[in-house]
Amino acid sequence: MKAVVFDKDNQLKLVTDYEKPVPQKGEALVRVTLAGICNTDYEITKGYMGYVGVLGHEAVGVVEEINDEDKSLLGKRVVPEISYGCKKPECPWCAQKLYRHCPDRHTLGIWRKDGVFAQYFTMPLETLFEVPENVPDNQAVFVEPLAAALEITEQHHIKPFEKVVVLGDGKLGLITALALNAQNLDVTLVGKHQNKLDIAKAQGVKTALLQNFPIEKKYDVVVEATGSVSGFETSLALTRPRGVLVLKSTVATGKELNLAPIVIDEITVLGSRCGQFPPALRLLKSGKVDFSPLISAVYSVDDAIEGFEKNKEKDTLKILLKF
Repeated sequence: MKAVVFDKDNQLKLVTDYEKPVPQKGEALVRVTLAGICNTDYEITKGYMGYVGVLGHEAVGVVEEINDEDKSLLGKRVVPEISYGCKKPECPWCAQKLYRHCPDRHTLGIWRKDGVFAQYFTMPLETLFEVPENVPDNQAVFVEPLAAALEITEQHHIKPFEKVVVLGDGKLGLITALALNAQNLDVTLVGKHQNKLDIAKAQGVKTALLQNFPIEKKYDVVVEATGSVSGFETSLALTRPRGVLVLKSTVATGKELNLAPIVIDEITVLGSRCGQFPPALRLLKSGKVDFSPLISAVYSVDDAIEGFEKNKEKDTLKILLKF
């Protein structure tokens, strides 16, 4: 089968004779129809996680085979959660279906598990979720990042009267702002690119250019989605005393950071990563968000390497791969 592989020689390539996976007991074989390139995929090609294998963790596909007595998903369109755990009775994380925190987890295209940038992949049945009929593939492929955005309100209750700022107008910031706005929260998206801000504005989100936005400590919840040191520092400067700073992106730096304001202002810092898929699918089914404007281009799997190059461009939002 065709697959996009990052190999042991640190080369990204399209392989046409990759071995088709075989579903183990309790697993399903899924035929990929559409997949999305994530910045994590790009980071892996730079050495992140030391991963070697098929890339990709955002996809929608059709279940073609099930190695289990439960055949209810056979022939259904599904989306996969990115991780599965050890499923041992004594594992508290697996008991809560929080597989992403299981110490012995496997993660699609990131850690110990071939990903979705292939014609087929396998995953345990409990990690697959049926896509509602009214949700097209080009919306369903956004379930994973949408679930990550919705995890913010899973972790922290944002009161209806509180003011929220999302800092960063890339894919992560846009999806987060749209998700929070769809929950009828008072959210403002702040970024540096008017064309990107306009995508959120067209769906009812309040927006502002960073250069025109007053940096004042008056926001109840601030979501950092820039992935930069300056973004972290600005986010901290926007969070009111006893407010909540949500770190949605990973800021890795050797630069010294002044964390004194966190103590002085008694700010709660909340790390936020992946989320549950059912709420994301319900939101997509409702039609309250539309991610079509985020799609910069769709490439055939045969042109996947070209798609990866396009993904590196500054103005690119989401690149999809069609199988």
